[in-house]
Amino acid sequence: MASSFEKYQKRRLITSYFSVVISIALVLFLVGLLGILVLNTQKVADHFKEQIALTIYLDDTAKEVEINQLQKSIALSDYTKSIQFISKEEAAKAYSKEIGEDFMDFLGYNPLQNAIDIYFNADYVSEVQIAEISRDLKEYEFVDEIIYDKPLIALLNDNIKKLSFWVLVISGVFTFIAVLLINSSIRLSVYSKRFTIKTMQMVGATKGFIRRPFIWKSIKLGSIGAILSLIGMAVVLYYLDQSFPELYLIANKPILAVLFGAVFLLGLIISWLSTFFATQRFLNLKTDELYY
Repeated sequence: MASSFEKYQKRRLITSYFSVVISIALVLFLVGLLGILVLNTQKVADHFKEQIALTIYLDDTAKEVEINQLQKSIALSDYTKSIQFISKEEAAKAYSKEIGEDFMDFLGYNPLQNAIDIYFNADYVSEVQIAEISRDLKEYEFVDEIIYDKPLIALLNDNIKKLSFWVLVISGVFTFIAVLLINSSIRLSVYSKRFTIKTMQMVGATKGFIRRPFIWKSIKLGSIGAILSLIGMAVVLYYLDQSFPELYLIANKPILAVLFGAVFLLGLIISWLSTFFATQRFLNLKTDELYY
């Protein structure tokens, strides 16, 4: 009878430890993912900004030397991420392919113009800066027209500001929830041993002596949970990097190392503090209050 009871107690203990580890791992995993999102919000924003193009349409009178000089001048500018020259012949082929027939057979000539697409560095993608760049480029006599999506730039910058704000807010909320969930799991684990704590106290054990094994056990469980969460974060980060290589998610390894270290320390600190206060609560309770 005693043997089966001990086995039952051992199974309950293992189940309790397992639930604590899983709770810590899942919560820290979510916090870690939010940390990755916070660190890469600017990269994602910059990536979308750098997809916006300004198109320069050139007069047919423009000489090849003038076009080459303009391209070199633009390529050397600080605002330029990349440029692409599209000849009127290439544009005609692309347009014919798009509509499914050769429109020049009807017109008898190519009405399209040579063009240069400019893709900007993210820091220069704003309404004011692109308007200034556009005015400077219009000073070239052989530049016929400059087109860019002004409403899209305004909308993109506005949404990026909102996204950055809400990511920070949600990260703060999730971190707070993480602390509460881990704290609750550990408190339940300590609660199951409240009679053991009170018994040790009644036979003369000091509070520090009673707390010590509970704290060490929680730190071990917190370490295991944190390691599991870091493994999950590494897998997700690797998958995202393979899926979106243009974002260079793992390029800044020192920052990622700090994030992983912060998640690990968060698991240890929360485990330690939760166990300390949980054991302290039961140490301060009277024997009759342990049944409530």
